[in-house]
Amino acid sequence: MTAGATVRMEKPGLTAAGLYPLATMLIWSGNTIVTKASAGVIEPASISFYRWLIAFLVLTPFVAASVWRHRAVALASLPKLFVLGMLGMVIYQCLAYVAAETTTAVNMGVLVASMPLISVLLASALAAERLTSRAVVGGMVSLVGLVFLAARGDLRELARSGVHVGDVLMIIAIVANSLYAVLLRRWSLTLTLPMWPQLWWQIAFAVLVLFPLWLFSDISPITVASLPLVLFAALPTSLLAPFLWMQAIRRLGAARSSLYINLLPIFVAALAWLLLGEALQAYHILGGGLALIGVAVGVGGRAKGA
Repeated sequence: MTAGATVRMEKPGLTAAGLYPLATMLIWSGNTIVTKASAGVIEPASISFYRWLIAFLVLTPFVAASVWRHRAVALASLPKLFVLGMLGMVIYQCLAYVAAETTTAVNMGVLVASMPLISVLLASALAAERLTSRAVVGGMVSLVGLVFLAARGDLRELARSGVHVGDVLMIIAIVANSLYAVLLRRWSLTLTLPMWPQLWWQIAFAVLVLFPLWLFSDISPITVASLPLVLFAALPTSLLAPFLWMQAIRRLGAARSSLYINLLPIFVAALAWLLLGEALQAYHILGGGLALIGVAVGVGGRAKGA
């Protein structure tokens, strides 16, 4: 491509550009399985700390020069970088690890798939983005599906015993991560600070905050059983997936890329069945289907403007 060539966004599909969000969904699906598999194997505070510490140590040699070169910009944005690190790396993933102890990987996958719609609603509330009728209708449909999913298909049981803790924690985690995306877009830090130094600072803050939590928790040493889980969370999920997602958004646009998140529960359900032996229940299909229809309605109309 010549210097003067015009970059044209490709239509969504299994094109070369479409492989970027597809690969991201596969990694995120694998991380959902890892999160579920870590329950009972390693303490949430331990895997959270080990994950980001390893990611920090691996990333630092590659970005140290860029971090130093952009230090003045980063120092001026430290409060924002701290907030982003807390939302996307501490609150989101720590709650997900705790949630995995009381909910299934399939539920987690369906709930995570609601992230684009939640981001749209938060963007309307916090970033003054226009809330369309599609987003409102989609939100209502998704809410019905998520309530049905959280009730395990029995709304009477939900009224009697209340919601399941794991599902509630997962929803809170997803709201935190959606807020991360909205603030990242609203603050536009990438206009002055490149993505990798920005990610380095966020990870550094996460390690700093997670260290005392790990130190005063029931520490789990890294074992033969937990090492693959920690490494998958630290390397493909924490470092490769952000790069692939950034490339997807650059080539397809944010709205079109977000449509690929609809594939997440399908991938998670398949992996959970193959690797964890989780059965797919009727309430997964009905509740998850409604949630995904709501997401498709809520964000589908935005693709044209991507």
